[in-house]
Amino acid sequence: MDNKVMEIAQRIQTLREICGFTAQEMADAIGCSAEEYLDAENGQTDFSFTFIYKAAEKLGVDMIELLTGDNPRLSFYSIVRKGGGLPMERRSGFRYSHLGYRFKDKLCEPFLVTAPYSEEEQKKAIPLSSHEGQEFDFILKGSLKIMLEDHSEILNEGDCVLYDSSHGHGMIAVNGDECVFLAVILKKAAGEGC
Repeated sequence: MDNKVMEIAQRIQTLREICGFTAQEMADAIGCSAEEYLDAENGQTDFSFTFIYKAAEKLGVDMIELLTGDNPRLSFYSIVRKGGGLPMERRSGFRYSHLGYRFKDKLCEPFLVTAPYSEEEQKKAIPLSSHEGQEFDFILKGSLKIMLEDHSEILNEGDCVLYDSSHGHGMIAVNGDECVFLAVILKKAAGEGC
């Protein structure tokens, strides 16, 4: 596994130990088995966005701290210029750019997301994930097929959706081209932490 994954794994393990959580408590909070959790914590598998988001919530830290080891410091305003943001690749081919990574005590997590078009994905079931809070997605370019449990919708440029993200949701680019969208994850009330 690459160094970045190992660094994230070490941060998660250290914080879990400081907080006194067992691997099973973390696995329950994330929604995976203890074995899957330990594989991730040991750097044997990469982290999904949902894993990072839920681990940060359980540990009571900003997800940026898990990703970078640094704490956001700004509390009045934060600007990210075009092409900026903290890059993340948490799902095969998907590119996330965190647009609020310098701002502390965020009530939301804003991302610019690029979903690649894959002919192969068009024939498969869309994998679903869930996390607490709500999510708002606004399509800037292309088309996105979004699954909200057993509901399927196609969103095109200028369309948007707001949903309860504690329900299963997933998405893929459709219509032969990548899709670029703004995703804003609205957090639930203060996290558990230690």
